[in-house]
Amino acid sequence: MEENMEENMEENVEENVEENKEENMEENMEENVEEVVVMEAQIKCLQAEVAALQQQQQQNDRNTREPCRGRMQDALRYVCGPRGGGAGGAGGAGGAGVLSRLREELQEMERDLNTQTEMNGIRLSSCSSKTLRCSGSRLQQICLTGCCSEISFQVEFSLSELQEAQRSERTISDLNVVMDGSDLHDLSSFLSGVEESRDLLLLFRTLRRFSERCDDRRRAFQHFQEKYPAVVSLPGGCRSEVMTLHHPQLPGCVLLVHWSVEVSRGGGVTPKIDLLTKIPERALQTDSSGAAGGAADAFQSLLRILGAEAAVESLVRAVSA
Repeated sequence: MEENMEENMEENVEENVEENKEENMEENMEENVEEVVVMEAQIKCLQAEVAALQQQQQQNDRNTREPCRGRMQDALRYVCGPRGGGAGGAGGAGGAGVLSRLREELQEMERDLNTQTEMNGIRLSSCSSKTLRCSGSRLQQICLTGCCSEISFQVEFSLSELQEAQRSERTISDLNVVMDGSDLHDLSSFLSGVEESRDLLLLFRTLRRFSERCDDRRRAFQHFQEKYPAVVSLPGGCRSEVMTLHHPQLPGCVLLVHWSVEVSRGGGVTPKIDLLTKIPERALQTDSSGAAGGAADAFQSLLRILGAEAAVESLVRAVSA
């Protein structure tokens, strides 16, 4: 009896275990099916969103390309003009005509540029511009580099243009001028004033006048050195401000012609020539007439009567006599 009871209990336990396994498997399968259904629904939603985004992107591309294509066609139509009859020979002739007109315009611009360069002495080597647009206005950041005679310059400024109805107003701001050359200490005050006033016309006009006066001094110094090599010397070169005069038979006695070009803050350019003397004390003691002491004032009188080059010429001849 006991053995039969034990066997029946074991069989019941095994049957319960099997039934529990089957129930768990069915529940897991139902849960998995539900998850698959949810994931499929999410995938379909994502696919629909991707398709909508792709369609919107294509529409945006069309909206961007069509205005650009229209503007390009308008520009070509403006350059080429109305086309004639056939597309063959007439089209080729029209293209050749356009190139010919453009070549003539380019040559004319080059001639104008050369003429302007000869007139004002300013040569531009590069010009860069960056345009920034905002509501109702346009801002250009411009950088110019070039030279005027022996002076190299770089000019940076901002040009803003405000459009109002049928008129536009341009203003210059953030002007910065950098120069490289000799005698620039005479320009320091002027450049500070120009950067404050932002007067580009005054800048280039004064730079041309200053360079012309410096070239006049260079030519004069070079002329006197070549004509009177035994008396005239240029320690700093022909572009320096100082020319020395000394007679071989008067050692220690030196006259210095200091020729500067002053530029006022308002752009006035004025040559200034002074005579400085370097004479030994012993020679001054023998100068009973005081000629050495009055040499500077006498030279200023010559300048007022004869002008710069003629006064310097008279001084050189007096020293070399």
